[in-house]
Amino acid sequence: MTRKKKKTTGSLRGFALLLILIAAALFLYQHQEGKSLVNNTLNEIKGTISNVSESSETQVPATKLEIPVSIRERKEIKLQRTAFTLSYNNYYKTPNWVAWELTREETEGTESRKSKFEPDPDLPEPRVEHSDYTNSGYDRGHMAPAADMKWSEKAMEESFYMSNICPQNRKLNRDDWGDLEEKCRAWAEKYGRIYIACGPIYDKKSPKRIGEHKVAVPDRFFKVVLIYNRKNPIAMGFLFENKAHHQDLRNYMVSVDQIEETTGLDFFSKLPDDVENRIEAIVPEMPTDKH
Repeated sequence: MTRKKKKTTGSLRGFALLLILIAAALFLYQHQEGKSLVNNTLNEIKGTISNVSESSETQVPATKLEIPVSIRERKEIKLQRTAFTLSYNNYYKTPNWVAWELTREETEGTESRKSKFEPDPDLPEPRVEHSDYTNSGYDRGHMAPAADMKWSEKAMEESFYMSNICPQNRKLNRDDWGDLEEKCRAWAEKYGRIYIACGPIYDKKSPKRIGEHKVAVPDRFFKVVLIYNRKNPIAMGFLFENKAHHQDLRNYMVSVDQIEETTGLDFFSKLPDDVENRIEAIVPEMPTDKH
């Protein structure tokens, strides 16, 4: 599917302007054109630096291949964590998406799972709590899985914030969804690094709600995975209904284009356009995870 790409150029323009202003300041200083002119130019430079700094805090670095771009308007609070980025929807009380890079080194570690889920301290109150899921019949389903966070105590802690959690069918969470998480770790170990994004899908306008804070129960879940090597990049999409299943993971595979149409998200948009369009249009063979 051919799409027009929207490139982020604001930060680059800011840095270009910064370089021009610095050169102007040095020129004026060297030719003794007046202290006031130099001071004025330096003040402009400080303003530019401030603007660039503010922009860099709110924008995701351009190297992050895993971060999707919204092509539909949605409520979101974007949060950068130690190991992942998430877009949180305060209407549904679940993430819109969670995205992370997983490297071979990050598949190893000794950090143990936390015993309790915690409200996310960076979200506005009232916040979803552990108790909202109690006796609901649903698991507290990780989007960015705890087993991907064993390399860092902070990353493990943040993966147990309720902002990273969705109400998930228990059998799905513990079987097929968990099987794909294990498969992703095996791919990261084999290929060196992979890029992952996942999240809930709401097909109903008024989804079922659970708990005191009315957490919305997803109808489906998506996951996209990119194995990016320049010779043979592979992009995979997976769609899961939020109910009990136990079957071969290949039965869940769809094109990334299909997930983009369903979610209103543009995945892996920082790839060259010809590569992105080619690999997202097909359902590839599932790559081996054997060395």
